[in-house]
Amino acid sequence: MQNKIGSFPLYPVLLVDDEEAWLQSLKAVLRSRGIDNIALLTDSRLVLEALAKERFCAVAVDIMMPHVSGEELIPRILAEHPEIPVLVISGLNQVKTAVNCIRLGAFDFIIKTEDRDSLVAGVRHAIEIFELRQENDSLRRRLFREELDHPEVFAEIITTSRRMRAVFQYVEAVAPTGRPVLITGESGVGKELIAQAIHKASGRAGRFVPVNVASLDDNIVADTLFGHKKGAYTGAHEARTGLIEQAKDGTLFLDEIGDLSQGSQTKLLRLLQEYEYLPLGSDIAKRSSARVIAATHQDLAALQEEGKFRKDLFFRLRGHVVHIPALRERLEDLPLLIGHFVSEAGEQCGRRIKADASELGAFLAGYPFPGNVRELQQLIHDAAGISRDGHLRVETLEALLGGTMVGYDPGISTGARNTISFGAELPTLKEARTRLIKEALARTGGNRSAAAQLIGITRQAVSKHLKTGEKSGE
Repeated sequence: MQNKIGSFPLYPVLLVDDEEAWLQSLKAVLRSRGIDNIALLTDSRLVLEALAKERFCAVAVDIMMPHVSGEELIPRILAEHPEIPVLVISGLNQVKTAVNCIRLGAFDFIIKTEDRDSLVAGVRHAIEIFELRQENDSLRRRLFREELDHPEVFAEIITTSRRMRAVFQYVEAVAPTGRPVLITGESGVGKELIAQAIHKASGRAGRFVPVNVASLDDNIVADTLFGHKKGAYTGAHEARTGLIEQAKDGTLFLDEIGDLSQGSQTKLLRLLQEYEYLPLGSDIAKRSSARVIAATHQDLAALQEEGKFRKDLFFRLRGHVVHIPALRERLEDLPLLIGHFVSEAGEQCGRRIKADASELGAFLAGYPFPGNVRELQQLIHDAAGISRDGHLRVETLEALLGGTMVGYDPGISTGARNTISFGAELPTLKEARTRLIKEALARTGGNRSAAAQLIGITRQAVSKHLKTGEKSGE
């Protein structure tokens, strides 16, 4: 058995027990909960041979087996494959045996007579631990090299930024896992492009299916995602396939997840926890094989504190977190992006547009770009459209931006305009801290988490500072 793209997990789980009926029963339970990449062995003597031939993400062994017991297998497996979590399954609740298995290195000890939820949770936890270890190893390797394994999946993202390169490296590390991804960043930074790159890098066989949930109410969210049966409600003359089913073995991208209502949050939580959903009008659950990627420009941690976003859903969504820096945080990309959008605008209007990308970039480096890359694209297209002689100049951009570029001096470098000036008299450390936090909040549009990440402190520290400032009247 090879690893199966589109199945979960990517590498199979190996179940070992001398009772064939028990193995088939456990396999059926796991498959019903979305774990469908499973291998079975009834002879414990063949375990090490199987592990040597192919890669597994977890091994579950029965404690009492002829030839080689599960207790004997634990140190043998871990000696040759320390990255694989080993679970021990026993028909008896023996504390002494359980303690000894854990001491030998077993990841968990599960009782056969326990409810199915415990068995599934134990196996799923082992898979998550394996994926985390793989992710950490991958990130560790990537820290020491610049090149990407699959640069082609990022071809649509125009950048030379080191910060964006770090994002690409992280994406490559987490893409093969089946865990959800939460993409954060301001509006217009390119969150959907990153989601598409994750899908491409994952190698998943299914489609990339995007949906903006901000414009959908509770009923429409359920119908759009889960679909409905014929006759589910008045006007449902035909059955409808939901987006989750359309994203089978692929990726479901939920944009603007922070705008999801409380009712819809509950329904989405079940999908992420149980990997199953109910089409409207049906009492038979369907299993989902779609990987979920969500994106938001909002501060979900702050929404949790306000009671507007479920903490358990937030925990489920952030299997991996990818933060996309704002355009003003990667101004080195301006000339490249401007050149790209100038060419794009020329193709659309059917004429050649001339522009000095370096000069325009130096001018625009003083602009905060609240709309980020999307705003830059619209700005360049607008300027190209009103440029009568086909030459896009600073004056054209200045006219479009109005009074937002007051203080522009072409003699000042991009880096100099992007620094905080202290003046002749240096501030105290407390004053400098206040100004730094204010600047970080300004650059991130008031997003406390992003501001904290920008200057290397915790979000709680930013919140505490703001509360202190309010009390002191700062």
